[in-house]
Amino acid sequence: MKFYIGVTDDHWFQYLAQEQPDEINFWQPGGKQTFKALRENDLFLFKLHSPNNYVVGGGFFVRHAFLPISIAWEAFGSKNGTNDYLSFRNAIHKYRRSDYRSEPDPTIGCIILAAPFFFERKDWIPVPVDWKPNIVQGKTYETTTDVGRDLYSQVQNRLQRYGLAYSDVVMESSEGDAYGSPQSIRPRLGQGAFKILVTEAYQRRCAITGEKTLPVLEAAHIQPYSLHGPHATNNGLLLRRDIHALFDRGYITINEDLQIEVSKRIKEDYGNGKEYYAYHGKKLSEVPDNKHERPSSHYLVWHNENIYLA
Repeated sequence: MKFYIGVTDDHWFQYLAQEQPDEINFWQPGGKQTFKALRENDLFLFKLHSPNNYVVGGGFFVRHAFLPISIAWEAFGSKNGTNDYLSFRNAIHKYRRSDYRSEPDPTIGCIILAAPFFFERKDWIPVPVDWKPNIVQGKTYETTTDVGRDLYSQVQNRLQRYGLAYSDVVMESSEGDAYGSPQSIRPRLGQGAFKILVTEAYQRRCAITGEKTLPVLEAAHIQPYSLHGPHATNNGLLLRRDIHALFDRGYITINEDLQIEVSKRIKEDYGNGKEYYAYHGKKLSEVPDNKHERPSSHYLVWHNENIYLA
């Protein structure tokens, strides 16, 4: 089992440790290099800058994405590690040695982590013996090595002592596993991760119109989260903002054949809707390549029966 130790800013860590969010964006200011060290749900650990050479927490890897800082803030807000957008923007410009005039909305790398955890000072773990002072970004470890297995065991021990106060994490181990052996982790996704996963699944295009202007696209739940719909990609659609509003209010739906249905109530209620009726009966303009990310018939039927104004 692989896991990764990423070097992070002390202020970023301290702010989030105080906030205790359900997800975070471990951002990289450069925005050029794709993070390929981990698979989905693998363990990502935090190490503070020297001289604080300790592993101090972590989370579970969801996805890496390149995003304009405006979209990263819209998705994660203070879960980016600052309490307002201006502070977030200034922190990125500091690392990039630029300003908002030269780069109004720079693209950054976003390592999205679910179910983050933050150790108390007394539980910080010294970095492994093979950690080199010249490591700037981070390093991958494996539990097949003595060093990796020892660190993984220490992290697991602390999580167990903390009672894994994470109803958001499901940890599964095979029967007969020895202490310190790797476990399978399935963290529940937060709202920000849901937004980014849906955005990427639909290739940054509106599922109905094909619109690709990113600032006007929104991740819509088919079955609303407030009505027990999960933050799952197959319960999501990427929609242009006006289409999203109509979908949520029942004026538009998608049937099980992925065809668009537009309610006659738009004209009855508003005396208009010509643009929207042009989509009636058409197939979705964009669907995810991964069949597991495509809209679930279960959620589509729910929307048809409970939201749509037939």
